[in-house]
Amino acid sequence: MKIYTGTGDRGKTSLFSGERVPKSSDRIEAYGDLDELNSILGAVESLLEKSQKEIKSEVRHIQSLLLEAGAWLATTPESDSVQFLTPFSEKHAKELELSIDRMSADLPELKQFVLPGGQVSASFAHIARTVCRRAERRAIDLVNQMDKPAEPSDSLSNILVFINRLSDYLFVLARYCNHIKGDGDMLWNR
Repeated sequence: MKIYTGTGDRGKTSLFSGERVPKSSDRIEAYGDLDELNSILGAVESLLEKSQKEIKSEVRHIQSLLLEAGAWLATTPESDSVQFLTPFSEKHAKELELSIDRMSADLPELKQFVLPGGQVSASFAHIARTVCRRAERRAIDLVNQMDKPAEPSDSLSNILVFINRLSDYLFVLARYCNHIKGDGDMLWNR
């Protein structure tokens, strides 16, 4: 099977729901940012110590959820393809909250701003956090542009909450990565 099709050579691509759209469309930008975030999370996971099995597993699970969220963003809400998508549950954001609380319990109280950096895994977690914030802005913008007068679907609403919570998770993960290596936070000293 060839990886290239040539169908995008003129600047258009197909959504999951089949429509052809410009590669620069807001929908493509939104799920493209999730894809970028997913790739960075792959780097984060690869940089974690083998002994950090629970966190490595969490990151891989988050990567799978980002693929599901991307499928939702790659599908127009009024298309028949929505029926083939896995509903995106609010439990995913709750799982992140539990992980945040678990890692935070081991961290010193934060009393000043943290500079991104430290261990390579922490640095990549900070990069992932900033990409996550951009992805969140793009996803919110996309959902707000929809032509429906009603609220977005539960799945889209849950995706927005998940992405918001994910940036918090990534901030705590970055701190945790430094902490488990015996390094403290890189604090901003004015």
